[in-house]
Amino acid sequence: MTKSAQRIVSGALTAEEARLEASVRPKRLSDFVGQSRVKELLSITIEAAKSRGEALDHVLLYGPPGLGKTTLAQILANEMGVSIKTSSGPLLERKGDLTAVLTALETGEMFFLDEIHRLFPEIEEILYPAMEDFQIDLVIGQGPGARIHPYRLNRFTLIGATTRAGLLTAPLRSRFGLVHRLDFYTPEELLRIVLRSAKILEIGIDEAGAREIARRSRGTPRVANRLLRRVRDFAQVRAKGHISLEVARESLGLLGVDEQGLDEVDRSLLRALIDKYSGGPVGLGTLAATLSEEEDAIEEICEPYLMQLGMLDRTPRGRVATALAYKHFGLEPGSRQPNLF
Repeated sequence: MTKSAQRIVSGALTAEEARLEASVRPKRLSDFVGQSRVKELLSITIEAAKSRGEALDHVLLYGPPGLGKTTLAQILANEMGVSIKTSSGPLLERKGDLTAVLTALETGEMFFLDEIHRLFPEIEEILYPAMEDFQIDLVIGQGPGARIHPYRLNRFTLIGATTRAGLLTAPLRSRFGLVHRLDFYTPEELLRIVLRSAKILEIGIDEAGAREIARRSRGTPRVANRLLRRVRDFAQVRAKGHISLEVARESLGLLGVDEQGLDEVDRSLLRALIDKYSGGPVGLGTLAATLSEEEDAIEEICEPYLMQLGMLDRTPRGRVATALAYKHFGLEPGSRQPNLF
């Protein structure tokens, strides 16, 4: 198992978190914090579709994990007053798996397909006519006597979600009428999310403590909620159950999350660049081998946030540590401290 699989700052949803996350997940667009431009566009689209009595157009949501793609999908279904079925690309291994889902969809119903970039090519091809013409071809019988029977589907809405939009094929992407990128959240937006979650979970917290958690949450609501629960545990044992600024700082320090929201893996990545490779450039494969990490984990979890902070650059020749990365460790650009690895 890689280190990223258990990182507290990972935006990936773990199985044990699913139930807890559902309890704090907003149900309406008006309750959803952040992503103001996407919310406004979706609100207009929803109102227009409802006024015409039509199903919502197909929607593609992309961005780093933990920013609310699944939540928005469920909100869209709630706002349209329809049910939603969910699956993910890796779970659809045979053509019959996807065909069974599509043929069971009612008129206006939504189908949320997470990790849509991981669909097998032969499975993806079934989606093309389904999305465009609401029709699929059913193969009846086997061998030379098999017949292809066109089957009309009810008009449905596909909501695709991906953290790797660049891996989507052009034919699939072109069939989405609405394509929205979700961006990292501001500290103020995360503060509202932390205070809202604390109220729902009945956690005693003051604004300064909530702000400290929000500031170290990497712009990601899922990370903010996860840190809130871990700090709550610390507060119950060490601080009579109340989260203050001091409690938040001490507990987050024990968790290894620094003031910029970096954890051990982030710091190891930057120090590897600085100390082993003189700041770079370094190829992704070499960096992953140095850290004993998977390339996907570095690309999906580490790099987006480090690039947003301005500590990491991706160049045609490889990854480069910036002056801000050196400054984070109290170093001058070009300096290095060997013996750390």
